[in-house]
Amino acid sequence: MPDINQNPSETVSDDGRVDARQRRGQEYFIAATDEIGLGAVDAVADESAPRSQWGEAWRYLRRRPTFWVAAFLILLALLMAAVPSLFTSVDPRACTLSNSLGGPQAGHPFGFDRQGCDIYSRTIHGARASVSVGVLTTLAVVLIGTTFGAFAGFFGGWVDTILSRITDIFFAVPLVLAAIVVMQVFKEHRTILTVVVVLAIFGWTNIARITRGAVMGVKNEEFVTAARSMGASKMRTLGSHILPNAAAPIIVYATVALGTFIVAEATLSFLGIGLPTTVVSWGGDISAAQATLRTRPMVLFYPAIALALTVLSFILMGDVVRDALDPKSRKR
Repeated sequence: MPDINQNPSETVSDDGRVDARQRRGQEYFIAATDEIGLGAVDAVADESAPRSQWGEAWRYLRRRPTFWVAAFLILLALLMAAVPSLFTSVDPRACTLSNSLGGPQAGHPFGFDRQGCDIYSRTIHGARASVSVGVLTTLAVVLIGTTFGAFAGFFGGWVDTILSRITDIFFAVPLVLAAIVVMQVFKEHRTILTVVVVLAIFGWTNIARITRGAVMGVKNEEFVTAARSMGASKMRTLGSHILPNAAAPIIVYATVALGTFIVAEATLSFLGIGLPTTVVSWGGDISAAQATLRTRPMVLFYPAIALALTVLSFILMGDVVRDALDPKSRKR
């Protein structure tokens, strides 16, 4: 057979078909031998230590603008709650009726409400009650829910049956409705701690279910079996090996739930059965601004937008943390 690289003309085989290998422009090309070798090309540098799950999560988070925006808003809300004097020196309870529904002035950028109180000062100081309720309730809910869910998922059997049925009973009761009914009992003794206790009693069920499922998915892993074979007790195995590896969904839900509890407190205060009127809160100010909604809607706008941005920041943080800890969710 002639060399096809030198003779590009077509040839006809014995059965009459044209040999496509010798058509013009379709000549064979054989690459030169690779002097490097596949072993060197496919080699992976292993000098550095492998990243942990949290290391990979932080690497993902720091490259996401959403994370930094949410972190900034959360930090701002926490600063307003912890040190409101950084933002204003005006007493939120110092009200002058002559300033009723007054517009913005020097030192009072948001104007005044119906009682003549500085709206800007009340918006800043209102963060303390709302954020405190959200943070404290979330801590209590995580403690109760994680305890119930971890024991139910780890021990199984009759322990799982009893704890799951208790969880179902509380899960069947709507959070806000239960809080409204119970708060009626504490009309004369309503404080931040009261609201936290009531919300925590009826708000731990979701995190208990999440923890139970996460623990059940981890307890049969090989490292748990290895820990048990080394003589680790059940409680040590649960606390030192299982819960740290099942913490990702718990952290994600807790971040989102914090915003939910802030909204729940605002709802109760808006209805007049949450924090008393002597406590400055966003929900209470929104409720008081109803009377001037048509004439001065900005009185309601400022505490409402502060509440919305705070809740949105925790929701955004929960979403981006979920994506960082669960790579599969990024593809959905």
